[in-house]
Amino acid sequence: MNHYAVADFPFRKSIAHLLAASNALKDRMLDKYLAHLDITAAQFKVLFFIGYNRANTPAELCRELSLDSGSMTRMLDRLEKKELLLRHPCPNDRRSVRLQLSKAGEAVNAQAPEIASAAMNDLVECLSAEELQTLTSLLDKVLRAHGVVTALDEEN
Repeated sequence: MNHYAVADFPFRKSIAHLLAASNALKDRMLDKYLAHLDITAAQFKVLFFIGYNRANTPAELCRELSLDSGSMTRMLDRLEKKELLLRHPCPNDRRSVRLQLSKAGEAVNAQAPEIASAAMNDLVECLSAEELQTLTSLLDKVLRAHGVVTALDEEN
């Protein structure tokens, strides 16, 4: 089913624009909740992915977070300078490194559930529980239709 037409494509009302604006707002909210830790939402995501064993190499992080390798290298450099991250040579491949959180990085990551909950509650406070469930279900449906495995798949 075609929902959009070339002749009158409503850019600012399109799903693409609304998703991008929502994502940017979500990151600004996270930045607000992370200010006391002196890290950004992007850095928080890197620490989260490493701390929850979703990625342990720069290449895996690039894939998971849709970042290019140059941006990722600069991000990892900043996190290492803040002493939140450790890089170790890969024992099987000298060209690669393994990433792990430092003790300080683990302490930041331990706050992830509290910070994420507070920021996301702030983001969706205008929605009822039913509206949030509907929005979540619809987004999950779009992702599944395009072969993306979602957290709802992992629960089953």
